[in-house]
Amino acid sequence: MMIPMTKRIVSGVLLLNKPQGLSSHQALAKAKYLFKSAQFDSKKAGHTGTLDPMATGLLPICFGEATKFSSFGLDADKGYTATIRLGVQTDTGDKEGQMIDTQPVPTFHHNALAEVASKLTGDILQTPPMYSALKKDGKKLYEYARQGLQIERQARPIHITSLTLDKLSDDEIALHVICSKGTYVRVLGETVANLLGTVGHLTALHRTKTGGFDVANALSLDELENLAFDERFDKLLPIDALLTHLPIVLLNESETKRIKMGQRLNIKDRIGELKFSEEVVQVRLYHNGRFVGLGQVEITGRLQPMRVVHSTL
Repeated sequence: MMIPMTKRIVSGVLLLNKPQGLSSHQALAKAKYLFKSAQFDSKKAGHTGTLDPMATGLLPICFGEATKFSSFGLDADKGYTATIRLGVQTDTGDKEGQMIDTQPVPTFHHNALAEVASKLTGDILQTPPMYSALKKDGKKLYEYARQGLQIERQARPIHITSLTLDKLSDDEIALHVICSKGTYVRVLGETVANLLGTVGHLTALHRTKTGGFDVANALSLDELENLAFDERFDKLLPIDALLTHLPIVLLNESETKRIKMGQRLNIKDRIGELKFSEEVVQVRLYHNGRFVGLGQVEITGRLQPMRVVHSTL
């Protein structure tokens, strides 16, 4: 009797440049398919922040062991460019929606755009749109919206690190923003229009940055598909690619074994270079140059393993 071959788990981070017209879920499914074979299992995968079907740009995808650290991508600041069309409002806040209002577009110049950008930079409150995947009573808001229902939403704090607005024409503005997680650029575009005394919606949205990654280093699905199967693995970043902002703690062999069994360590002799702005600090753990996992060090020197990795490709 033949013994079934055990498939190798695909692990790593793929920087994908999502095309227009595909949902993030569809783009993820396509990427998983392109790494699947009789020898390799790519079923365990997820992306680090949804892009609307209309939107294009950077969509990091975590495979295998890298999915344990995908939250760092979800929580990271993100960068976008967008185009705002003034004078027309849609129910979705972008060109995919139905027109619900039109207003005249007042004359505006660079100084007015700079003033609007200044008002929207820093810590602000933003009310999520009805056409979003946020849930109310177990049902997504866009499901209510499609029924013509409006649900009360609480404004949420977000942070705009930088915002630049450039006039493209008498009724079009280019928007460039670096913002915190949970920011709806569609709503930001509508707010810009409102502060100029009119309405507006997005006609284009492109994610340029997230968590230290840049879309310039991302592959399109077509580019990935055109590579030989083995060459696709060369495009995967290491499973710790989302953690490069964290300090490193080196372990010896016995410590590594204990960490992988979930045991705590005392590393008081190695905390001199760690900066404790709080009682604990997250760290990357390595042994002989290999990534072991994510840990948490208390100011007392006690190291608690948080997520450890198994053998990978």
